[in-house]
Amino acid sequence: QVQLVESGGGSVQAGGSLRLSCVVSGYSYYRYCMSWFQQAPGKEREGVARIDSSRIVSYAESVKGRFTISKDNAENILYLEMNNLQPGDTAMYYCAATAFDPGPCTAAKSQYDYWGQGTQVTVSS
Repeated sequence: QVQLVESGGGSVQAGGSLRLSCVVSGYSYYRYCMSWFQQAPGKEREGVARIDSSRIVSYAESVKGRFTISKDNAENILYLEMNNLQPGDTAMYYCAATAFDPGPCTAAKSQYDYWGQGTQVTVSS
């Protein structure tokens, strides 16, 4: 049974930092696409960062230069380092994984088969 469990969310002031973690079990995630998505209240869930099996990464324009996605294959953990957080980053953050190699990793929700329960990030001005 595949499980993704996020942690590390919290409340910070603008300019602060957080590191999110996603522990993966029941799945050899290092072979496929893994991503972080954010969903603010009343908005669609959107991809913010993704990493493929070759550790090639991609970011949404809104987080480039501030967020860093990485993974520890030995520990089966996906990370999202978030720096210079802004109120617009306030959202629930989810990690997601594909069940097989889909070719290029994208930010499309439909590409991902497994999802965590989410962790809340709140940034105050």
